[in-house]
Amino acid sequence: MGQETTTEHRGQQWLEQLLQLAGIPAKVDVDLSRLDAEGSCWLIINRETLSDEQVEQLLSNQGHALDAIQYLANTTLNMGTTPQTQCAYTIELDGYRARRQVELEAIAAAAATQVRDTSAEYEIRGLSSAERRQVHNMIKAYEDLATESRGREPDRRLVVTLRGSEPEAL
Repeated sequence: MGQETTTEHRGQQWLEQLLQLAGIPAKVDVDLSRLDAEGSCWLIINRETLSDEQVEQLLSNQGHALDAIQYLANTTLNMGTTPQTQCAYTIELDGYRARRQVELEAIAAAAATQVRDTSAEYEIRGLSSAERRQVHNMIKAYEDLATESRGREPDRRLVVTLRGSEPEAL
């Protein structure tokens, strides 16, 4: 039947085919250096093969298209695999994920400062589910703070409170 492809190569082929079908043909590279460091297979869409309009299509609206592609990659490529063989895929284009990480760190730090200064809860809106998870993990570093998600998509938000002042679960 042919040689078994690696998880990374399978992801690369899948993403190139998806982009081709979407009318945005692009070369995709695998960043193996991040695979071990972050536990995720980074698939990098090569910007050189895209027009400015195509890059804008993929990154507009706070990267929702890129997030959707990443969600599809993770769902499709892990379908029917055992938990031990599943892989987390991160889709990157033009340094967007790296820039967004810096923004999320600033959001988490500002929320922590606000909650500590006022003792009032602080809501963070406009984050994707993956971004909420990232900020939640960042806030874990603050032992005096807690987080919870409230609401339903598309208005789901992350709430930061002082530990001990969060509402009890029902």
